[in-house]
Amino acid sequence: MIKKTISLITIFVMVFGFMSTLNAQDDQSSAVLESIMLTPDYKNLKTLGDNMREHNAKFHANEPYNAEVYNISTGPNAGSMVWMMGPTTYSHLDARPSGDGHDEHWRDKVMPYIKKIETIEFWKMDSKLSNLAMMDGDISKTPVIFVRYHEIERGEIPGAFAFLEYVSKTLKAMDGNNPWGVYVNEFRQGNLGRHIATVGFMKNWAEMDEEGGNFKETFDKVNGKENWQLFQDLGEKSFSNSWDEIWNYNAYMSGK
Repeated sequence: MIKKTISLITIFVMVFGFMSTLNAQDDQSSAVLESIMLTPDYKNLKTLGDNMREHNAKFHANEPYNAEVYNISTGPNAGSMVWMMGPTTYSHLDARPSGDGHDEHWRDKVMPYIKKIETIEFWKMDSKLSNLAMMDGDISKTPVIFVRYHEIERGEIPGAFAFLEYVSKTLKAMDGNNPWGVYVNEFRQGNLGRHIATVGFMKNWAEMDEEGGNFKETFDKVNGKENWQLFQDLGEKSFSNSWDEIWNYNAYMSGK
C-alpha cells in the first residue's frame, strides 16, 4: 500500500515541460509557451501530417518560434493533438511568423484538415518550483509526456502552491535525475478549470511500471515527518479537480 501511495504521489507531481527548453531561456520569468489543441479530420491524417511537417520545418524551426506537435493518447481529449510554440515571450509575439507565405500556408494547407480548434492557451513556468536544469532540450529522448491538469479550489491558491512547494523541495532532494516543471495558465479559462499543468517526461511507457522512488522517505527528511499529513490535506483541500493525459511527441509533424 505504501509503495502504491508513493508511486501515485510521484506521478501526481511529475510535471508540464512542454517540453522544450524553458531552462535554455536567459530570462525564464518572461518565457511562455503557446499551445493550441486541435481536433484533426481523421479522413485526411496523412495529408495533415505532411502539411503540418512542411509548415513547421519552414516557419517554426528556430527559436523563439520553434514548434512541436504532440498526439494526445489518453484522457478526455484523446485523439486530438497539441501544436506548441516556444519558449517565447510576449514581446516576440509581435514579430511572430506571419509574412512570407506563413499565414497562407496555415490557412490553405493545415486548417482544411482540422475539424476544430479546441483551446489556445499560454503557459508560464514557475522557475522557483520547477527543476529542468538537467534537461538538454532534446524532447526525442523523453517522447512520452505525463500531463496532469489541476483546478484550484476557489480561494485556495496559497494552499495549492504550498503543496507544490513541498513537492519541489522533495523532488530536488531525491536521488537521481528528477526533471519536472510547474506551469501556470496565463489567462482565465472560465469553467475549463485548466489552472495549473504539471508534466513528467518518460523515455517510454515501460517507466510507468517502475517503482515510485523514495519520495516519502525524502519528504520526511527535508520537510519533517510531522508535515506528511498536512501535505496530503493540502492536496485534498486546494484542488477541486484534476485529470491526466499522456502525450506522445510527434517528431514527423514537428518538422524534425
